[in-house]
Amino acid sequence: MTQLNTPYPSTAYLTGFLHARGYQAWQADLSIGLAHKLLSISGLQAVLEEVNKLPPKRHTPCITFFIKHAAAYSKTIKPTITFLQGKDPTLAHRIASRRFLPEGPRFSALEQYDTGHDGGQDALDWAFGSLGIIDYAKHVATLYLNDIADVIRDGIDSRFEFVRYAEALAASQPTFDQLDTALHTPPNILDDFLHALTAETLATHQPNVVLITAPFPGNVYGAFRIAQSIKAIDRTVITALGGGYCNTELRSLNEPRVFNYFDFITLDAGERPLLALLEHLQDKRPVSQLVRTYTRTHHYIDFQELDIPLSETGTPTYAGLPLTDYLSLLDMLNPMHRLWSDGRWNKITVAHGCYWKKCSFCDVSLDYISRYDVANTDIVIQRIESLVRETGQTGFHLVDEAAPPKALKSLANALIQRDLNISWWGNIRFEKSFKANLCQRLAESGCIAVTGGLEVASDRLLSLMEKGVSIDQVARVTRDFSDAGILVHAYLMYGFPTQTAQETIDSLEYVRQLFAAGCIQSGFFHRFTCTTHSPVGKNPQKYGVTLTQPVIASFANNDIHFTDNSGVNHDQYGAGLKKALFNYMHGIGLELDVREWFELPSTEPTGSKQRRRKPTSSAPATTVSPDRIERALAQR
Repeated sequence: MTQLNTPYPSTAYLTGFLHARGYQAWQADLSIGLAHKLLSISGLQAVLEEVNKLPPKRHTPCITFFIKHAAAYSKTIKPTITFLQGKDPTLAHRIASRRFLPEGPRFSALEQYDTGHDGGQDALDWAFGSLGIIDYAKHVATLYLNDIADVIRDGIDSRFEFVRYAEALAASQPTFDQLDTALHTPPNILDDFLHALTAETLATHQPNVVLITAPFPGNVYGAFRIAQSIKAIDRTVITALGGGYCNTELRSLNEPRVFNYFDFITLDAGERPLLALLEHLQDKRPVSQLVRTYTRTHHYIDFQELDIPLSETGTPTYAGLPLTDYLSLLDMLNPMHRLWSDGRWNKITVAHGCYWKKCSFCDVSLDYISRYDVANTDIVIQRIESLVRETGQTGFHLVDEAAPPKALKSLANALIQRDLNISWWGNIRFEKSFKANLCQRLAESGCIAVTGGLEVASDRLLSLMEKGVSIDQVARVTRDFSDAGILVHAYLMYGFPTQTAQETIDSLEYVRQLFAAGCIQSGFFHRFTCTTHSPVGKNPQKYGVTLTQPVIASFANNDIHFTDNSGVNHDQYGAGLKKALFNYMHGIGLELDVREWFELPSTEPTGSKQRRRKPTSSAPATTVSPDRIERALAQR
């Protein structure tokens, strides 16, 4: 599974491209199909039958609650799914009453939003106000689905998640052994559901070639199960695998068992390899002229041929996808964070690759970063207009690695001049060229949010990672976006090579001040990962790390284990950083000393009424002046 609120863009992109080249091509989203088979009366009945077979000692609190309230789940699942599809908004009143849905262990999470009122009900009133009934109900319904997911994970498949199913089977696994073993174990009910969906799709379209995308490690097990079903049903159907996972993890693939499932695996942008593959299958080119493609008998073939320019890849199409079936979820009470799970967004790309391509933590040597190719504004506008006509929806997510400022300015001007009313958001770099007037122009054109990398919030480390920005610059740029009414999400990182404990604490203080000053509204802390394709992985001495002796990988090869020669135990700060950020995103704890987020008991409540006390953490005191961001903003 990927997201439940919107289709992953690659099938829409490639279907549009193949149509433009004269091929008969259809697309299907078995991810949302699997979700609907599971989240149905019959699906929950199958779950109940499975968990009832478990011995009592295996009954976790969520399983016990589910069994006890099985009738209530069966009664409410269909109307709740219909509500989350936006087809029955009036049900929001019953869901928001907190008397309609069974409320399992996940609902205890509402206590963390308590702002001094009594109970989670008051906390939700505080978050959504007296009239935010639809959003209120979406959040309650999302917790209800999360309870069901917990039952499946505890009682049926420990690998289950709605968006990261069996991720550990594929992420940086040097051999195919674990995944192959899992694929040869007796299928569970989710495997059976997926097999049935695959069979239905084959019967509907009767293809002779099936292309499967696996953008993330959490999609790989499902992709192989689909291919396994296809080969069991009709071995003459050609199967090919591509997507972000292949592009980053399978660049040194040397495992013949993979080809029991897939006949071909392609790397990087899919248009050129697919054209070559289809021409080969039509006997129009020899196997030796395949492009960036693995085969069982010829291993890796890369006939040198120019990639298809972004301007010639065609207009994406969602034809054939069940656009009204997607679910708008609301898992966090934060207006920016919800964009990833709430609403169905048309996907569009302004530029392929990254115009900066210097960041030392990034896969700058790979095609999706290194090959920069910007599309003409008129072409982007034509694609936007086409998608609006096709879908009837005007929300767009720009899926660029980093949308270039000049291209965004041109796009904004064109949208305004043509009176195209859309809402859009996407990823950028916090460039100094995003000044107040440009931010206002972007907002006028429909920009509602931007995401960008602040990363370590340390000028020394930003310089070391060649990020090309400073803390002062990020503060001013993000404030200009916020002043224009554009929400800002910051990608954050901890554990970068040579980062000290002091820099980690100071980084959190900078983040606290950015939230307090209204510069950013959302963020997420990632633990630094060294990849084989990044400058750190290629030149570890420069960054003060020692790489662990690599395992000879016949399957996935991406993440590299390393030792930071500074000796800092970065893992001990992860929980505190994430807890602080979670609270900051809900306007809680911004007045606290940042040390208080470390070594606090997980059961201790946080909130605006929490009494300020002397920090007990062993973390160092911040060296950042309490008005550091204010002074930076004053220099605008």
